[in-house]
Amino acid sequence: MASEEDFKSITDLYNRLLPAIKTKLDELNKLKITNIKEIDIWDYCLNNIWKYKEDLTIYEMVNDILYLDEINLLKFLRKE
Repeated sequence: MASEEDFKSITDLYNRLLPAIKTKLDELNKLKITNIKEIDIWDYCLNNIWKYKEDLTIYEMVNDILYLDEINLLKFLRKE
């Protein structure tokens, strides 16, 4: 994940990424995918994209959020 100097806590990181998460959520809503919440996008990224990455930048994390695959997100949510 991002280095410690980029954020003070996981909550701080979440709050910094929230605008990108909300943007993705708006995009999903326009595609008529309305059963997804902000926390779902966050959990998906934490568990499927960033879990094994190190030294991520905020830019990379925002990019991951904005370009995440809706199909994989929906599959992830069905498994939970």
